[in-house]
Amino acid sequence: MAIRCLSSPFSPPSAPLRHKILVSKAPTLILACRHRSIALEDKNHRFRSVGKAMVSAEKDLVANEVAKDADDTDYGVVSIHHVGLLCENLEKSLAFYKDLLGLEINEARPHEKLPYRGAWLWVGSEMIHLMELPNPDPLTGRPEHGGRDRHACIAIRDVSKLKSIFDKAGISYTLSRSGRPAIFTRDPDSNALEFTQVD
Repeated sequence: MAIRCLSSPFSPPSAPLRHKILVSKAPTLILACRHRSIALEDKNHRFRSVGKAMVSAEKDLVANEVAKDADDTDYGVVSIHHVGLLCENLEKSLAFYKDLLGLEINEARPHEKLPYRGAWLWVGSEMIHLMELPNPDPLTGRPEHGGRDRHACIAIRDVSKLKSIFDKAGISYTLSRSGRPAIFTRDPDSNALEFTQVD
């Protein structure tokens, strides 16, 4: 692994030395520092300075970044696959999620293999998993505004249209306190949901 400076070794130092570390998975790690040229040969664990000598702080900075790169914790996060929500009565929840919100059931998911009743609903390419299980959380005393409680957020195209659907169905809701186009409500089991408008 080589570490190189992005600035010319012949430019005079007109300001204090500043570092910018650019790390990649490629065999080259680049250290950008103003008015210095630095190289590190990883095989021999030697620091070689082209131009002025490296100070101890520079060595520590480079060594820390090399160590961080070696301790890679990237295990391949892709997206949220599903959100699990507890419900007391599956039919009542399906009336809300399927009939009111228009979410479709994913028939390919295994309902009968689980030791409780449930349903998987498509939300774009992700899902909500409704699970008919006892809820250990209190249903009363929750914040009125769902944005101040645990919640799942669903991206939608038209908040005003959903607001009309809620008004017609008598579903209570709150609007985003920040003024952005978002609406918060609760399902029949007090699970908080946010619907935020995206382009």
